[in-house]
Amino acid sequence: MAAYDPATDGAKMSYKDAMSYGDYLKLDGILGQQNPQSTAHDEMLFIIQHQTSELWMKLALHELAAAREALIADDLTHMFKMLARVSRIFEQLNSAWDVLRTMTPADYTTFREALGPSSGFQSHQYRLIEYVLGNRNPNMLKPHAHRPEMVAALEAELARPSFYDEVIRYLFVTLDGDDRNLPAPRMNSPHGAVPEVQSRWKQVYEDVDTHWRLYELGEKLVDLEDYFRRWRFNHVTTVERVIGFKRGTGGTSGVQYLRRMLDMELFPELWHLRGDL
Repeated sequence: MAAYDPATDGAKMSYKDAMSYGDYLKLDGILGQQNPQSTAHDEMLFIIQHQTSELWMKLALHELAAAREALIADDLTHMFKMLARVSRIFEQLNSAWDVLRTMTPADYTTFREALGPSSGFQSHQYRLIEYVLGNRNPNMLKPHAHRPEMVAALEAELARPSFYDEVIRYLFVTLDGDDRNLPAPRMNSPHGAVPEVQSRWKQVYEDVDTHWRLYELGEKLVDLEDYFRRWRFNHVTTVERVIGFKRGTGGTSGVQYLRRMLDMELFPELWHLRGDL
């Protein structure tokens, strides 16, 4: 039986003078960036896991930036789609932990020293996601001091209202008709629960038919944080499974540090009001 030739169905088979799949995606550059520092078999898994996570976080930031602009423009239809996509991005990031957990403690110890003090703790994209969503700890600028362009990007985000600040503004303007009673945004500190904000979310949830768009917005945010929390929890579980309670390569307390991060709430009023309904 003769081998099938896609050219007989019109498929282009020569790309000498045309853009190919690899050209469009710049695959030579991407696939040439996996450079293990040891001879350990599992270091390739570790590198690709973290590189792909950074690519997904880049997309999350792209979507969140557009979602904030859509909200400011009162374009909730497109914003809802973007937020749903961010939730699915974190679902994808969650699934990646399942692959990394195939690496045993014995596997990891064969190359851990090659990492030096590098650590996911130093991911500026993860920090930027937190800053965009409202968890703003200016102390976390310090690990990036050696990269002025990263510090500049993070400081630029701290200088503007967070995405959740814009959500709160929209909430007050929609319910009150103006923003005169709007709490001042917390530009350089984590967002904590504000009673005035929670009371307005409660108003929405007690009459969802009247405030359907705000209700849908609230649930989109809860959905996003739900996936984000699962990602953090799976991170803790994976780290404990692989290194136990050793210190992290970046000098943090490891599992203890990550567990502390589990208590962080992005949209606290939306969670707290549930007990009042």
